Amino acid sequence: MNCIVLKMGGSILEKLPDSFYEMIVDLKKTGVCEPVIVHGGGPGINRMLHQLKVESPFVDGLRVTTKEVLDVAEMVMSGSINKSIVSNLQKAGGVAYGTSGVDGSLLQATPFDPTGALGYVGEVASVNDDWLKVIMSHGIPVISPIGIDQSGQRYNINGDMAAAAVAQSLKGKLALISDIPGVMETISGKQVIHPVLTKEQIDEKIKTGVIYGGMIPKIKSAMDGLSAGATESVILNGLTPADLKNYIEGKEAGTKIIAEKEANHV
Repeated sequence: MNCIVLKMGGSILEKLPDSFYEMIVDLKKTGVCEPVIVHGGGPGINRMLHQLKVESPFVDGLRVTTKEVLDVAEMVMSGSINKSIVSNLQKAGGVAYGTSGVDGSLLQATPFDPTGALGYVGEVASVNDDWLKVIMSHGIPVISPIGIDQSGQRYNINGDMAAAAVAQSLKGKLALISDIPGVMETISGKQVIHPVLTKEQIDEKIKTGVIYGGMIPKIKSAMDGLSAGATESVILNGLTPADLKNYIEGKEAGTKIIAEKEANHV
């Protein structure tokens, strides 16, 4: 199966042009690849938490999730954001199905931090890809990253990490759609986009502060997805739909994450 998992972050969702959704629908209709969407919802969750006067600090880019925060995150992501994406895809002429990781135990979760310091933040233990493939046979899946464990406890899962797990399960490509054109760095007074990065280079850029904040789990998920089964990982600019098209066609676009063993061939 030629599959691409598109992780669409909350910040980019509010800016994506109609042409981006049209391109996703076209990929599905023409059979170029099978698109699967995993989305976030940070800004929307932040607004709702602010309205409700609920505090929710971040640790290394991950939201500390109390039960109250979890309920808000699920309401915002599995409710309004998920259905908004479905609506946009269907407006573009596609057929889309919104679901969350809770439905059919699609994203089976375990605590991300066993000490409990992060609250109900989870990581994906396994993906119910049989159920996911059923959805894919009928349209484009749109997945909200709320997971569930065997006891029925729900967990808030970082969207990048959830997307990486889905890409691993489907043995597909992982594209992290952002509002920046890739990993950027100022070199000799000029801002450049790194077209390719290895794990060694990524570790160094995290250490020196070039990669920081919310980009850390994003870039690590791209690397983890690659090492655990995703065929490729790339960070793309969703505000320039041509970047997705160029990437699918094998042209240079965004920042591609590769294993060290591939670096000698680049």
